[in-house]
Amino acid sequence: MFQKDTYIERRKILKEKVGKGLILFLGNEESSMNYADNTYHFRQDSTFLYYFGIQHPGMAAIIDIDNDKEIIFGDDFTIDDIVFMGPKPTIVDRANQCGVAYVQVTTELGTVLSKAKQMGQTIHFLPLYRPESKIKLQELIGIAPHEVVEKFSIDLVKAVVSQREIKTDEEIVELNKAVDISVDMHVAAIKFAKPGMTEAMVTAEIQKIAIAAGGNISFPIIATKNGQTLHNHYHGNTIKEGDLFLVDAGFENEMCYAGDLSSTFPVSKKFTPVQKEIYQLTLDAHQASIDAAQLNKPFKNAHIAAAATIFDGLKSMGLTKGNVNDAVEAGAHALFFPCGTGHMMGLDVHDMEDLGEVWVGYEGKPKSTQFGLKSLRLAKPLQPGYVYTIEPGIYLIPELIDLWRSQGKFNEFINWDTVNKYRDFGGIRNEEDFVMTENGAQLLGKRKPQTIDEIEAIRAEAD
Repeated sequence: MFQKDTYIERRKILKEKVGKGLILFLGNEESSMNYADNTYHFRQDSTFLYYFGIQHPGMAAIIDIDNDKEIIFGDDFTIDDIVFMGPKPTIVDRANQCGVAYVQVTTELGTVLSKAKQMGQTIHFLPLYRPESKIKLQELIGIAPHEVVEKFSIDLVKAVVSQREIKTDEEIVELNKAVDISVDMHVAAIKFAKPGMTEAMVTAEIQKIAIAAGGNISFPIIATKNGQTLHNHYHGNTIKEGDLFLVDAGFENEMCYAGDLSSTFPVSKKFTPVQKEIYQLTLDAHQASIDAAQLNKPFKNAHIAAAATIFDGLKSMGLTKGNVNDAVEAGAHALFFPCGTGHMMGLDVHDMEDLGEVWVGYEGKPKSTQFGLKSLRLAKPLQPGYVYTIEPGIYLIPELIDLWRSQGKFNEFINWDTVNKYRDFGGIRNEEDFVMTENGAQLLGKRKPQTIDEIEAIRAEAD
């Protein structure tokens, strides 16, 4: 945890932003895999962590703005709990660590909320992403799970986003730590992978670094020879000479701050000429995006810069044609780049995604419905303290190629016969993490090897 003053100040600012009413925070419960006592790795709700810092299941809290009172709800371990899990701090001790004066047992939360409803207080709550939290909300204040999407507090969402999106110096310290270990995870993969291994073996080497560093992975590892599938979590293939291998993985440290990086490298010692040409184009798009991500300018500019660089670069290989700006505006580039260029990052690897991309990345403005552009999670102007990823890529997706060609889409921009020759190429992505400052973008953590020479030098040393 940070010092208690950090949490006290965060809650003070939140109360000022929301103004009135009662704010309800539901922490996460343990989540069972296949029977009650066999649980997944516990991870506290990030907003609960942000305001209270308590990494423990079964917690709840309220901030009663009208009556200037904060209460944490939870239950101390019984002797049966202690026998199996050892002694833990009391709820009073945990509350003291984050500067909350009042503690009540869990069963009293319903009574407190009932009184608030009787007094006509507004009860603010955030969108909920876990089914058990939605059920708990129904039991506490009578809002059915299907009603949460309509009745959550937009005022609270806006207030939380406005705080969490600006990372403080102490948060940047934690994010740098997380990215440093994330780099180690990627370098380990580049050194370790060899022809004849399974994807699972490389995945295990990556995750080993995270566990040994005292934290965990910040999201399920993507480690695949089929990089054209953007979120490919299957690890059953055997890799061989000539394959490209894509890794998307990050570290979550003990404070639950995330790193998120991507790398692509040859399973052979060197890239093939075609792999090298397309890989360099992704690096060019990556740099164009970094350059376009400027203070007070929309992050959408970074996305458009990457899309234009990719479309223009593929012209030299005969895959594309026509005016670049017209093609990007029409969305033709999305045949090769069907995703967004980046997203915000912090306590969540996709920061605050549970609060809604329209509020986190678009200031409440509607998102595009265009294929490709609709997947851009961040578009608003970059402010000091914003932490974000840069991750354009090039993907040859046979199913998308066949669909669009059969539909006669973008014939004025795409050379379909040439594209079809590359249909089995796969996908390439490189990703880095940045913080925007008053002086421009700053790379988080130590630099990840990613130039052609750097990657081939590491691969040459692989056993």
